[in-house]
This record gives sequence, C-alpha cells and structure tokens, in this order.
Amino acid sequence: MAVATQTLEELCINSIRFLAIDAVEKAKSGHPGLPMGAAPMAFVLWDSFLRFNPKNPKWFNRDRFVLSAGHGSMLQYALLYLTGYDSVTIEDIKQFRQWESKTPGHPENFMTPGVEVTTGPLGQGIANGVGLAMAEAHLAAKFNKPDAKIVDHYTYVILGDGCNMEGVSGEACSYAGHLGLGKLIALYDDNHISIDGSTDIAFTEDVSKRFEAYGWHVQHVAEGNTDLEGLAKAIEAAKAVTDKPSFIKVTTTIGYGSPNKANTAGVHGSALGGDEVKLTRENLGWEYEPFVVPEDALKHWRKAVERGANLEEEWNKAFSDYKAKYSEEAAEFERYISGKLPDGWDKVLPTYKPEDKGVATRKHSETCLNKLGAVLPELIGGSADLTHSNLTELKNSGEFQKGQYQNRNVHFGVREHGMGAICNGIALHQSGLIPYGATFLIFTDYMRAAIRLSALSQAGSIWVMTHDSIGQGEDGPTHQPIETLASLRAIPNLTVIRPADGTETSGAYKVAIESAKENNPTLLAFTRQNVPNLAGTSIEGVTKGGYTVVDSEGTPDLILIGTGSELSLCVTAAEKLTAEGKKVRVVSLPSWELFEAQDAAYKESVLPKAVTKRLSVEAAASFGWHKFVGSEGDTVSIDRFGASAPGAVALEKFGFTVDNVLAKAKALLG
Repeated sequence: MAVATQTLEELCINSIRFLAIDAVEKAKSGHPGLPMGAAPMAFVLWDSFLRFNPKNPKWFNRDRFVLSAGHGSMLQYALLYLTGYDSVTIEDIKQFRQWESKTPGHPENFMTPGVEVTTGPLGQGIANGVGLAMAEAHLAAKFNKPDAKIVDHYTYVILGDGCNMEGVSGEACSYAGHLGLGKLIALYDDNHISIDGSTDIAFTEDVSKRFEAYGWHVQHVAEGNTDLEGLAKAIEAAKAVTDKPSFIKVTTTIGYGSPNKANTAGVHGSALGGDEVKLTRENLGWEYEPFVVPEDALKHWRKAVERGANLEEEWNKAFSDYKAKYSEEAAEFERYISGKLPDGWDKVLPTYKPEDKGVATRKHSETCLNKLGAVLPELIGGSADLTHSNLTELKNSGEFQKGQYQNRNVHFGVREHGMGAICNGIALHQSGLIPYGATFLIFTDYMRAAIRLSALSQAGSIWVMTHDSIGQGEDGPTHQPIETLASLRAIPNLTVIRPADGTETSGAYKVAIESAKENNPTLLAFTRQNVPNLAGTSIEGVTKGGYTVVDSEGTPDLILIGTGSELSLCVTAAEKLTAEGKKVRVVSLPSWELFEAQDAAYKESVLPKAVTKRLSVEAAASFGWHKFVGSEGDTVSIDRFGASAPGAVALEKFGFTVDNVLAKAKALLG
C-alpha cells in the first residue's frame, strides 16, 4: 500500500501504530502489539465519541478514559500527543520508559496529565472504571436538575484478555452489572494472545456470556482491525443503553501489520526489531521516518483542541445558568470539586475522659463516621459484606443501589479486592468525594494490590479495618492478623493508624480526612474488644504519630511504647512500676509513618536516644519494632499464628497482660 492511497482514517490509525512501534524500538522495551491492534477502536473512540479538552485535562465534565491493559501504554501516550495534550510532546514519546519520563512503562496518573488512573496490574483499570462510573452516577443524582445536567459524562475502558482473567475484574464487573451503571462502556481487545502464547492454553470461556450473566449489555465487533463503521455503531448502541453497563468485544490482531510477528506472543512484550520494523513499514505503506506523523493526520487529530475548548465553554455556560437558578447546590458542587473541607468540620469529632464507658475502637469508628457523615456529604463508602461487624453504616443516608445513586451506603458484597479498586476509582474521579472501604484487617491480604495502588497513585481512599489482632477471638488464626500491620507499614505513602481509645480514634479520622483531601490513603485498624479511655490521649498527639501519654519526673529509666488496645497495658504497668520507685514514660505510637515524618527534635523529645531501655507492646509481629526499641530494648509481640479461643483468653495466653509487661520491663531494668 502506498502512502498516497491511504485514507485519512488509515493515516490517523497508522500514526498511533508507528508512534508505538518507534517508541518501543528506541527504548528497546515495551509492548507494541496492543497499540498496533487496538489503534482502530482507539481512533473511533477518541475521534468521534470521547469528550475531553486537551488544554485542560482536569475539566470536570470530561469523559474518563482508562487503559486497563496498561502494558499497552504507548496507545494512550500516542493518543495524548496526537490530540494536542501539552503533557506529552514528541520528545516525551521519544523518552518512553526512561528516567523521570512523562511516558513511563505503564500509565501513571501522577506522572502524566490526561491519564486518569494508574494501570498495569491487570484488572485494576476496569475495576477503577467501575468506581469512576459510580462517582459520576452519585454526583449526577445529587446535583442534576430536570432542567440542568451539570454532571453528565461517560467512563470508557479498553481492557484485554489478561484483565478478564484476573479475579478483580470479575468482582468489580459483577458489581457494576448489579448497579446498572449505564455510563460505563468497556471495549475488550479480544486478540487471543498473552505472554505465554495463545490464550487457548488457559482461557477458553465465553467472556461475552459471562458479562451477559453479570447484567451487562454485550456486543461483538468481529472485524476490529478494519470495521470502523461497526465500531462506531457499537459505541452508539452502548450509549443508547442507559440501565446497564456495556461490554463491546472487539476481535483484533495483536501486532497488526507486522508480517512475521502479528498474532504471536513475540509482539506482546518485546520490540519488533529493526528488520521487522522495516517490513511492517513496507506492509502498511508507511514511508515516514521514525516519530514523524503525516501533516494531514496530525491536523485531523488536533481538531480535538478546538472541539474540547468548545465543549468546556458550553459546559461553563450551562453551569453558569445552573448557578443562577440553584445557587446553594452550585456552591456545594464548587466546594466538592475544589477539594476544600467545610469550615470547622473536625469540631464534630468527640473526645473522651477515663470515666466514659470503654467500648471497642470499631464502635468509636462508627461514631466518628456518622458525625463526619453529617457534615461531610462527600463521604461515601461501605463494607465488603461486614457492615454490622465493621460498623460502617451512615445512619443518615440510604443504600447506594440502582436508581438510588444519591445515597452513600455502598454494599460491596464479598469482594474485598474489587472494593479496593472501586474506592480508588472514586477517589481518582477528581470530584472531591472521599471513599472508604471496610473489612477485617486480615482480609487486606485479599485487597493488597488495590491498597498498594492507592498509595502509589495518590488516591485518597480510607481503609477502615476492624478485628485488628488475636483479640478477634474465636474465629482463630485464619481471621487473626499477625504480620499484617508490619506488611502494611512497609507500603510507601500509606499512613497506618492503630488508635488506642475513643480520643485517638477521633484523631485517626482527622488525619484520614485531611489526607484524603491531599490525595493520600490512610488505613485505620480498630479493635473488636472493648478498651478503656485513657487520661493522656489526644487528637493532636495522633496527628504527630507518636507522643507521651504518661511521663516520669526527670529522665525516665524505661520507656513503654504501645499501640491500639495494648496501650492501656503500658499505662497500668507504668503505674505499678512508678509505685515501686521506677521512672517510666509511656509513649503511644499509633502511626509509625506520621511519627517518622516529624522533625528530629520532636522525635528526640518523645524517644530520647539516651534512654535505651525500651519495651514495645503490640499484639502483632515484632517485625520492624527494632527501629523504635533499639538493640537494648525488647518487645511483647506475637511471631506465630494465633489460636481459636475467646479474645480475652487468646490475649492472655499469648502474653498480652499487665503481669507479662511488668516481667519484661523488670528484666530490661535488671
């Protein structure tokens, strides 16, 4: 095929293909096959349907686009460059997968404006897309009026075979079907190839029937390589279905145009190689040098700039009219999308005195959630089928269900991983919503990838975890977290807080809400068992991560360090040691991350280096505590799996008693 005979559409599509080919070839790393095969569907979607403004990537009412098959990231970078985003220049394309490039190996929302969510771990993107669509549905139900739709956009996802194999996609897509999210449209790049070869070695189910069973509207474009009209009609039909999400299976050829590597695993995750690049150029009639886009194609693609400016201008006028008619709602909407919190919101968080009844910190969490829910209408979330154990219901709101999207209580079902990825999508919708997801602490193992991605992608999700230790009791070691806190504390940019009582729980929520507005996640770990309210705890202390709860006169001989339900053991042990003439300080350390973020002077004031006799008390693994207790210190901890017994019995048998703390403390003191 000679260049002169190519239609404008073919020029535009091949521009995507060869930008991907050239970038991967220059980097000698990447996945050229997906962009080559998915280029036609991407062209039709971005050229004819997707509503966005390249010059303002954060325009609120844009359609959200997610490349769930994130290994094909050059597809998205090519689209951003071609449509005129300032965030991706041709020089950025040439720096694909290089140090501090805006075109990293997988799409990263914090690196590249125009990328909505961080994808790469397969299945996460489509699950994020469910969250994005839920956010749109909630805001539309809350703010739209019969004569004014200021929230009106779609979420489009391109996913691949790998996404459909991963369990997280099944969890999230099953839930999306239940909710009937009519503005979620997924295009499945059905190319039958994964890293190991043809998918028929491991993946032979009828995916379309599976999505029909989920409650999705399903179509099939059999000739995804060339049938542009069929692709457009399928997307139009999907948009016409408003009561269920849409799934469009698009059968394509991975590495389309490559004479020797198309439809093979060889083009999935490796550069074509110089000889094959030359043959592909000849095969597709591409007579342009590397990284050169023909003028006619670029001119057509760049029409998106004027089109996007017009779309945003139309929306701004519509919002101006809305503001004139519905000033109160408009003011609230503007606060939402600005990310600002209402003045004095944290004044509702309660504090407690020792004489106040001791209850489980999960119960204090319920109190905080409901007090915050009353002043923060942007707070939305729920539990993975453990609402009445996690105590996460917002009493002043109904259930988020199909046709009832204005409500804020989300029932995720037994779908921990899907819940995590969905919450991240809600957080990354950039509309001010604060999502929370809850389960037992042990089941963070089922959602660790989503928790990690919340930290990596700067998603302000709040993870509400209860039943935080062997005090969970009779369910036994399968449900009793031991190493869980240590593993979560190892995740960068994740703030883990384990409060000791009611006041510390309020402090934990203050941190979590403020962190959410700063686009950072927080994980809160709460007890099942009752705990006393302590005299020296404070909200401010929690915000610093660690602080002195009980102090001695003069330099202490010993520092007892506790978290969560074990802090009270430290306080009682200190009282007994003080009565025996010892000088003892008790430090609450609910958040290692917050404490480590304090300046050296503050940390020294709490844990002076001169005091080397230190004992940490936490009903969890000892791993990591060495940094706080030092070589001369010790721990009261648990480094084996728990046991089935009433919680109080389990704690006693494993040494979480005042007597054992005293014994270890006296051993340290010699």
